[in-house]
Amino acid sequence: MKLQGKTAIITGAGKGIGKATAIALAKEGVNLGLIARNRADLESMHGILTSTYGVKVFLEPADISNKSEVDTAIDSLIQQLGSVDILINNAGVAQFGTLLEMEPSEWERIIQVNVMGTYYVTRAVLPTMLKQNGANIINISSTAGERGFATGSAYCASKAAVLGLTESLMQEVRKSNIRVTALTPSTVNTELAINAGLKVGDEDRMMQPEDVAELVVATLTLPQRVFIKSAGIWTTNPQ
Repeated sequence: MKLQGKTAIITGAGKGIGKATAIALAKEGVNLGLIARNRADLESMHGILTSTYGVKVFLEPADISNKSEVDTAIDSLIQQLGSVDILINNAGVAQFGTLLEMEPSEWERIIQVNVMGTYYVTRAVLPTMLKQNGANIINISSTAGERGFATGSAYCASKAAVLGLTESLMQEVRKSNIRVTALTPSTVNTELAINAGLKVGDEDRMMQPEDVAELVVATLTLPQRVFIKSAGIWTTNPQ
């Protein structure tokens, strides 16, 4: 399926996987609506994307854990883009510690961003997609959502919830020609991973945001009659 001229909204678009995905889609000729908390991160990308790839790019700073901010941002982007063919729910946070070490407020913050944020954004975009009778939603989960690990209770629970949300939504909207996919990368060399204390290792050997972005593009360009329900991507030979 050709992506030229399509429209996409990407959350967490200022850094990491979101930024790499925005660039990858711009290369394909996709017009973009970008959401992130930090306006400066978004503005730094705007000129590059528009001048280099000739696509339309609209920016909306928002905290996706805040429903009011999400509704305002999505409404504005839909008006500017005119349609939403692709939604990439990428924004997320991570923090690790044993169940007793982590404060309830820290636990709740991870759930609020990773789960409720994905829900808020999807809920705001979905009516437009249903009217169009066709679209693509890709939720960035994690291998952590498939298997828990010590000190990861909050993060693993949040990413497992994203997988459950994705599966349920897929069953609800596939008859409306909306393809819903969950991607489950292992550790990616991003600022989020580094700040969370994960050992990302040698940059040449570890998975990069651009690798995940390539999988996003490959998923979207499949013939409309099929879709990838879920797909994992792993570093071949980590340290």
